[in-house]
Amino acid sequence: MKVLASQPKLVEQVHEAIVAEISAGKLKPGERIIQEQIAQELGVSRQPVQQALLLLRNQGVLRDAPGRGLIVAQLDPEQVGHMYDIRAVMEGLAFRKAAERNADKAKKLGPAMILNGRKAVAGGQFAAMVAADLKFHDFIYALSGNPLIAPTMAAQWTYTQRVMGEVLMRDELPRDIWNQHAALLEAVMAGDGAAAEALARQHITQASAVMISRLRSEAAAVAEAAAPA
Repeated sequence: MKVLASQPKLVEQVHEAIVAEISAGKLKPGERIIQEQIAQELGVSRQPVQQALLLLRNQGVLRDAPGRGLIVAQLDPEQVGHMYDIRAVMEGLAFRKAAERNADKAKKLGPAMILNGRKAVAGGQFAAMVAADLKFHDFIYALSGNPLIAPTMAAQWTYTQRVMGEVLMRDELPRDIWNQHAALLEAVMAGDGAAAEALARQHITQASAVMISRLRSEAAAVAEAAAPA
C-alpha cells in the first residue's frame, strides 16, 4: 500500500485502499485485519482506518471473528447472485438509453475506452483493469441521460470490485470481457437500444454464472479438504 496524503475524504481513501488490497488478493478471505498495521502502511492515524473498517464490516466485506477481531469475509455466492440480478437490470437500462440518446457521443469517445481496456488487460495490472472497466461503465451511465443510474450502481461497487478481483485475474476472461464491451459499444453507436439492452443483460448474466460456479466449486473443495478422513 502507498502512503496517502491527508485530504478531506481520508476515510473514503482508506476504504478504497483496503478494498483494492482485498480485491487484488493481497488480503485473503479469513485473514485478520490489523488496524495499526494498515494505519502505518497508509501513513494515516487510526481514526480514519477505524471508520473505514466499520463501514466495510457493515457492507459485508469484513466480519467479526471471536478472539481475532475483524477478518476478510468469504464471498457469498447467493449475495453475488443477488447483486448481479440488480446489475443486469440497471446495466440493461443504461445501455438502452445510451443508444437511444447519445449514439454520436459514443462514436466519438467510446473506441478509445475499448482500446484503453485492452491495454490494461495486456499490461496485467489489476488496478488498471478495474479502473478501465469502471470508466467504461461510468461513461455509459453518463450517456444514458438518467442521473439516478450512476449513484444506484455506485452503491454496489464495493462488492462488485471484490467479485471483479476473482474474475479479472483468471484465464482469458479479461480479454473476453473487453470483446463483450466492444460489442456493447457497437450496439450503442448504432443507436440500437433493444440490442444494447439485450447484450448488456447477457454480459452481466454470463459473468454471474461464471463467478457463482467458481465460488461454489471453491467452497466445496474447502469443505472436502476440511472433512475428516
